[in-house]
Amino acid sequence: MAGFPGSMKALIEEFSKMPGIGPKSAQRLAFYILRSSKGEAESLSKAIIKVKDSIRFCKVCNNLSDEEVCEICKGASRNKHLLCIVEEPNDIVTIEKARNFNGIYHVLLGSLSPLDGIGPSDLKIKELLERVKREKFKEIIIATDFNTEGEATALYLVKALKGSGARLTRVAYGIPVGGDLEYADQATISKAFEGRTELA
Repeated sequence: MAGFPGSMKALIEEFSKMPGIGPKSAQRLAFYILRSSKGEAESLSKAIIKVKDSIRFCKVCNNLSDEEVCEICKGASRNKHLLCIVEEPNDIVTIEKARNFNGIYHVLLGSLSPLDGIGPSDLKIKELLERVKREKFKEIIIATDFNTEGEATALYLVKALKGSGARLTRVAYGIPVGGDLEYADQATISKAFEGRTELA
């Protein structure tokens, strides 16, 4: 980054730390900030600080929330007997956009990955099992990603939830093998939910 002043280099380096942002994208973002008004730059920095200060994980489902319990868990119109298990909070956003699921969620905050040292105790699986015992769901949908880690997580959950008394299903066709829920379009998500299959 020869030729850039120190403060510009520092900004580019910070942007480069973000997932999916390479050196050129980091430079473009830095120049965007530079060309923005001081007010716009301050609004951005305030929004970042506010997110860090106010966003937390819902104490019920681990979704992102600015209160102790998220809007979905509090929603009176949601089907509380239908639980969908996802890996990350952004998977909830993707499913909600499809507008054909009216149940509630449990976010694992990751997936099993023995190669990376991520086991069941590193995810919100213990909390899930306690919740399933407490809330008595009629159906539990496993909507982990269709990659190696997501499949391993789904298999583990099937074994762990087998005696729960709930119908266990997995989102089916529509999600490409090796693909992430986050990148699926709304029609694909809808098809996946319509074609879910029983696991046990």
